[in-house]
Amino acid sequence: MEVSDAIFMLPRPDGSFEPAHAAYLKELGQRRQSVMLAFAPKAAGTFLRAAAIGAVDGQLARVVHAQGGRDGTPYLPTYIRYFLGGFPQDVLVTHLHMQAFPANRFFIEALDLKPVIMLRSVPDMLASYLDMLETEALSPSHWLNAAIPVQFVGWDYARRVDFMIDVIAPWYASYFATWFDYHRENPKRVCVLRFDDLLDDPASVLEVLLAHSRIVRSYDTCGAATDVAWREREENRFNKGEQGRGVSRFSPAQKTRVERLLFETYDLGAWRADLMA
Repeated sequence: MEVSDAIFMLPRPDGSFEPAHAAYLKELGQRRQSVMLAFAPKAAGTFLRAAAIGAVDGQLARVVHAQGGRDGTPYLPTYIRYFLGGFPQDVLVTHLHMQAFPANRFFIEALDLKPVIMLRSVPDMLASYLDMLETEALSPSHWLNAAIPVQFVGWDYARRVDFMIDVIAPWYASYFATWFDYHRENPKRVCVLRFDDLLDDPASVLEVLLAHSRIVRSYDTCGAATDVAWREREENRFNKGEQGRGVSRFSPAQKTRVERLLFETYDLGAWRADLMA
């Protein structure tokens, strides 16, 4: 198959690839290593990607068509270019807010990618997300598969929190539901990290992340990389990193609404200790 054919040939409607296309992509995916952080927003993804770049002498590259709106779908031409030896020249480190929808799973498996996700308290992530919306200029880059109204910052606090739960929290619930199913079906494909472990021993978490990505680095190397990332945590958008912030920001009734999304709408009880910490 020619490169141009691989780039322009559309997958099937469900996202799967025709046999010849899939075989070509599988061969490409064996050529180079890469790191794929498929974290939800406010789960320390920017911090860990910086540490990963430092540990592997890697380079961050955007691998989605566009960032606006946030819910990412991998962009095949970028990956083909990388695996053929093009940009970036260093190890590709990616960070995209991506759900494990079927089309994305087909993409991941076609190129033999090894995604990593992070479990963190959903109320804590919503609280951190709310901090960002309240303190930074609103733009589509802050959206999460839903538009943030321009009058958002002028609303009273209770209404802002209700918006987070009504509009933003469902994305988080769907995100974790899709990754829970994918991890259950293919645990060797998806690496699941925990925010508590990151706070306790960031070097070990980075070591596990890289090993899953088929890149072996020593604990000391990972420790040095996370130390640098910690010193630069403001640039890496590391907000407060505290567990339990959602408890103080949301009322019991609001937290109950989040729990209903996670554990009644979706069956995420196995991750309850992490998602409602």
